Amino acid sequence: MNTVCAVVVTYNRIELLKDCLLRLLRQTVPCDILVVDNNSNDGTSEYLDSIANIIHIKMNINMGGAGGFNIGMKEAVLRGYEYVWVMDDDTFPNPDALERLLEANDILRGEYGWLCSVPLWKDGTECRMNRPKLLKAFYSDIHLLKYSLVRAEQATFVSLFLKTSTIMQHGLPIKEFFIWGDDMEFTRRLSVRKKMPCYLVGKSIIVHAMKNNVGSNIAEDSIDRIDRYHYAFRNDNYLYRQEGIKGFCYYIAKCGMNVMRVVTKSKDHRVKRLKIIVKQMVLGLGFNPQTEHVDERLLKSYSQNSKRDFYERGTN
Repeated sequence: MNTVCAVVVTYNRIELLKDCLLRLLRQTVPCDILVVDNNSNDGTSEYLDSIANIIHIKMNINMGGAGGFNIGMKEAVLRGYEYVWVMDDDTFPNPDALERLLEANDILRGEYGWLCSVPLWKDGTECRMNRPKLLKAFYSDIHLLKYSLVRAEQATFVSLFLKTSTIMQHGLPIKEFFIWGDDMEFTRRLSVRKKMPCYLVGKSIIVHAMKNNVGSNIAEDSIDRIDRYHYAFRNDNYLYRQEGIKGFCYYIAKCGMNVMRVVTKSKDHRVKRLKIIVKQMVLGLGFNPQTEHVDERLLKSYSQNSKRDFYERGTN
């Protein structure tokens, strides 16, 4: 058993998953691999069962990325790993990506909330969807620049590294988010609300093999993707309410900016796009999921039951 567990969440993207796993197996520092399969029907389950030494959790429903990372990180904690390295199935880490994260861990002597890699797109440019949000006052840690470490306050689940003790103390990603914003809430929970120093590790590089290198934009996104923005604005409503009046004002301003974008830039379905924003500004106020923790009761339940029974109960 290695000290690091790489947690990968997948759903019906077997070819991308194969490439991701191949690159994980070629890391200069070995890690164990845990894949949460969100009830894929493209042969993913059979493929994973054929690979030795990969932990495979097959869900009986699709719990979305948020649910998948919740389950995967929980499993890593319960199995006793020291570190968790989380990523989507289309994340392709450089061979030394994990080695560089562990070097940063040593330099910081474990005193951090999370570490993230530099996310690039397939052509070597920055991946716009996954741009980490750097702390404006990063000069407070100017002595770390020589190690290519920069203070950050927000990152995505595209190569995020942290200690399992941090998860034990501050909780898991919120599975009720389903998709969109679960990584923002989780990383800001540690960096902003818990005031833990978090860092972008400049020497740890990954490629996020998204189809297009575009950010999320309800005003200009294709109509077949519009409905998922219900999750985006609902989840943001919850996220920024947790940061007090300043955070909620930011959320209102963000919604207002998106309204203006829809009015001025959308070429079709303007009414539908506007309804999503306004609806979640109101209904999102009633969205109040609880943060789940791995406690002694859960550890005892896990040890007394088979993994199969544990997760069948967990998805009901």
